[in-house]
Amino acid sequence: MAVAMAKGEPDRPPLMCQLSLGHYFLHTDHDEIDVWHDTETFSRALVELQRRYGFDGILVNLPGRDPSWRDHVRAITGDEDGNRVIHWTDGRVTVAPADDNPHVYTADGEALHVPFDDVDPDTLFYVEPHDVSGVSHPHAWGFSGDPAPAGGPDFFPPWHCDTLRRVRELAGPDVSVHAEIFSPFTQFMELVGYTEGLMALILDQGKVHASLERLASGAACLGGLYAREDVDAVLVSSAFVGGGFISRDHYQAFEAPFMRTVVDGIKAVRPDLPVYVHTCGAIGDRLDLMESTGVDGIDTLDPPPIGTVELADALDALGKRVFIKGNLDPVHTLLQGTPESVRSAALERLRLGAPGGAYILSTACSVPPATPRGNLVALREAVEEFAAHG
Repeated sequence: MAVAMAKGEPDRPPLMCQLSLGHYFLHTDHDEIDVWHDTETFSRALVELQRRYGFDGILVNLPGRDPSWRDHVRAITGDEDGNRVIHWTDGRVTVAPADDNPHVYTADGEALHVPFDDVDPDTLFYVEPHDVSGVSHPHAWGFSGDPAPAGGPDFFPPWHCDTLRRVRELAGPDVSVHAEIFSPFTQFMELVGYTEGLMALILDQGKVHASLERLASGAACLGGLYAREDVDAVLVSSAFVGGGFISRDHYQAFEAPFMRTVVDGIKAVRPDLPVYVHTCGAIGDRLDLMESTGVDGIDTLDPPPIGTVELADALDALGKRVFIKGNLDPVHTLLQGTPESVRSAALERLRLGAPGGAYILSTACSVPPATPRGNLVALREAVEEFAAHG
C-alpha cells in the first residue's frame, strides 16, 4: 500500500475496499447498535473483515466514541419497519436499520438540519455527520449539550482518535490504516441539508464561501490531528461533488480551493503522509480539477453506468502523478455478480492499472451491505493470480 500510494510499483497490486457500515452490521456477529456507537466493537469489526477478505488496508470511517454513550440511552424499542429505535435521555431518537447507517432525529421525527439563514459562519469549525448525536450548530459532541471549544485541536474531544489507536493495536504494523475526514463541502451540506445547501450555492455565494473557509480550517485541523497518530493515509470524503450534483464551474468555486486548504494543512504537519479524496459518481470531466487540489490519490472512479470513468481514460489523464483506487462497480459487479465474474472484472482492472504501479484494486464506492462474502474473497484471489501470472 505504501509503495502504491507513493506512486511506485509494488511487488504485487494492493487490495483495499471501503465496506459500507451495513456490511459490518450484516457480516459480523456484533450488534449493529454497538458497531456504530462503541469504539471497541467497531474496531474489532474493522479488523475482523479486513482479515476475512485479505485487504491490505483499513479505512477508519467513524471517529472514536464517548465511552459513556450508554449512560444517555433511555430505552431501545422497535418501529413498524423493523428498525431498532434508540430513545436518548435528551429526547432525540436514533433509527438504526439492520443494514444501513443509523440516523438521528428530533423527538418530533425531524432531521437535524440547521436552516441556512441560522448559520453563522464565524462560529463554524467542523461538522461531524457521524457523531452519535447527529449534527448541531454550534457543534456539541455526544449528548452533553455543551458546545465544543471554539476552534483549534481542543475542539475535538479527547476520545476522538481512540478508534484509530485501537485499530492499529489490533491490526498490527503491516496493515495500512487510513483515517477519514469530511470535506468542507460535505460538512456544509450535512449541516443545512442538500436541498437548501444547493440552493445556497446560487442565492448567497458569499455566505457559502465564508462557511466553507471556516469548515476548511476545521478539516485541516482534524487532518493534522490524525497525521500525528500512527496512520498511513488520510482520506477526505467529498462524495457529492460529482457531475450529478454540481457543475465543473461550481466544483472550481466551491470545492477545489477549500480542498487545497485541507490538503495543505495536513501536509504542513506531516509532508510525506498520503492524502486522497473520495468522490462518487460522474467525475470523468473533473479529474484534472481534483488533481489540482494537491491530493496524492483519487478514490472511487465509478465506471459506467453508475459513473463516468473508464479506467483507461483516467490513466491517460492522470498518468502516475496521483495514485488511483477503485473503478470496480460495487453494484453490478460485486453485489449482483458471481465469484467468477468478480474475478474476471478485477483481473481486467489489474491488467490496465497495475503496470507501473500507483493503482489500488478496490470497489469504486462502498461495498453494498448484502454483497456475498465469496465475491469479496474473489478479489484477493484475483490479486494473487495477477501477481503470480500477470
